[in-house]
Amino acid sequence: MDNDRLKHSYAVAKKMMDIAKEYNLSEEDIMNCFLIGLIHDIGYEFTTNGINHNKIAGQLLKDNGFKYWQEVYYHGDIDCTYDSIFLDILNKADMQIDKYGNDIGYDKRLEDIKERYGEDSITYKNCVILIESLKTK
Repeated sequence: MDNDRLKHSYAVAKKMMDIAKEYNLSEEDIMNCFLIGLIHDIGYEFTTNGINHNKIAGQLLKDNGFKYWQEVYYHGDIDCTYDSIFLDILNKADMQIDKYGNDIGYDKRLEDIKERYGEDSITYKNCVILIESLKTK
């Protein structure tokens, strides 16, 4: 992964730990959150345009017996029917950390995505929907 993606992934992992502590999860679950966050974007290594990076990564993790493959597979997916606290925590963390690893919150993250992809892009529109759903959880 490039340096920015590594910074993003590490920051998502740290943010997941913070959120997991707020949820009073066990130490084991907090460590699992760190691991999930750290590897959630590995699918970018196997795609040139980032499309379906979550599905690619999730499938790779499933094939290798990773317990939390579904969290990676479904992160960012607004049509997902799979539900887990770890997926919620991953999405919350991912939608608050910019591509450089800065914790910027939901609103600035949306601005960042809009600037990079455009206000009419499906990526931006899906992120708006995802963040609105996360704010109610």
